[in-house]
Amino acid sequence: MFEKILIANRGEIALRIHRACKEMGISTVAVHSTADADAMHVRLADESVCLGPASAKDSYLNIPAIVSAATITGADAVHPGYGFLSEEASFASILEEHGFTFIGPSAEHIKLMGDKVAAKAAVEENGVPIVPGSKGALETAADARKAADQIGYPVLIKAAGGGGGRGMQVVHKADEVEEAYRLARTEAKASFKNDAVYMEKFLGKPRHIEVQVFSDGQGGAVHLGERDCSLQRRHQKVLEEARSPALNADARETIGMIAADAVRRIGYRNAGTIEFLYEDGEFYFIEMNTRLQVEHPVTEMITGIDIVREQIRIAAGATLSFKQSDVTFDGHAIECRITAEHPQTFVPSPGRITDYHPPGGMSVRVDSGLYAGYEIPPHYDSLVAKLVVHGSNRNECLMRLRRSLAEFVIGGIQTTIPLHAKIIENQDFINGDYDIHWLERFVAQETERN
Repeated sequence: MFEKILIANRGEIALRIHRACKEMGISTVAVHSTADADAMHVRLADESVCLGPASAKDSYLNIPAIVSAATITGADAVHPGYGFLSEEASFASILEEHGFTFIGPSAEHIKLMGDKVAAKAAVEENGVPIVPGSKGALETAADARKAADQIGYPVLIKAAGGGGGRGMQVVHKADEVEEAYRLARTEAKASFKNDAVYMEKFLGKPRHIEVQVFSDGQGGAVHLGERDCSLQRRHQKVLEEARSPALNADARETIGMIAADAVRRIGYRNAGTIEFLYEDGEFYFIEMNTRLQVEHPVTEMITGIDIVREQIRIAAGATLSFKQSDVTFDGHAIECRITAEHPQTFVPSPGRITDYHPPGGMSVRVDSGLYAGYEIPPHYDSLVAKLVVHGSNRNECLMRLRRSLAEFVIGGIQTTIPLHAKIIENQDFINGDYDIHWLERFVAQETERN
């Protein structure tokens, strides 16, 4: 087992990794920018190293600085968390070349799944259902027009090398294809330095269902059930729950085993998430995330499995500590992503925390690096806390979540706590009747009312 792990991230996920390490008896190294010198994970870690200025490119994306930090502190391994360099294949390769273990999959699998076209082909070969679409990248606007005519409108043009909703254009009719193709390529080039795009059938009212998988690269592979991540704004998840209110037992078991079998067949190692669109009883592969997900706590709450701990074990060369038959699902869990934004306009709201009182009680978990007096820097993602609540069933979970949101105090800044409180009071959400477009409609309606 590792003696010392460098945490190549910040915020709540850095603190989450630190906690797992300490519970395993592993020393931690926190790296940080000048803006994060007072961050909670920096205060708690055994050692800390400043990477550089506030800008992410000069700090959290600075590979030479991270390698140097790992070297001077004598770290054995590096955990990338999510975001930043977590899905950068070159980062994994460079670490391995310098004698450090990357806590995640191989660089080859990161690269494979980072290319959406190649990923789609790879999973299709291994039995995973895919969205009807182009056979590969679209070289010209004429290729795009031909593909759209074959697939049937509406279609979605997507960046091959990206995510987060960038490089995506919906096309409803033939005379929109050329412009959408040009815009998608331009945005893809600007965002990902790769202008390759492909095309998929655009689904009207799908849900976003993802399956948590784990594989040890030694023949062991399991799934830890699904998460419903359909509540999104601008392709960014806002609230997630496990298990999905839209699936029955047969659908869950089927897609879970398909996902687990796929990662076993490709020789994948460590944690991963296979994301699907789900509509009219059918699953369609979107992408595979080769990292820890923001929403992993909801899976931990219903399975009792520490996903970060298992990541570390597998990276150290161990086999999975459990079989599929050992995985049981207990009750229901919901995660609210609390961001430092105005709850209606979503204008970022960095600043000093004047008051901080997280909710507590039975089956309530708050993952956050906040504390009274902490200054939220304006340079990074606006996520400041994750409120995760568990109940014996969905109704109990919702009741506990209402209570917890009412207790949650974050003073000095604007947060999206009021938005989450409104969402969970809405009858559609209570009924589990929502899709990936629901939240944007809901926000628009709330804006009109106010």
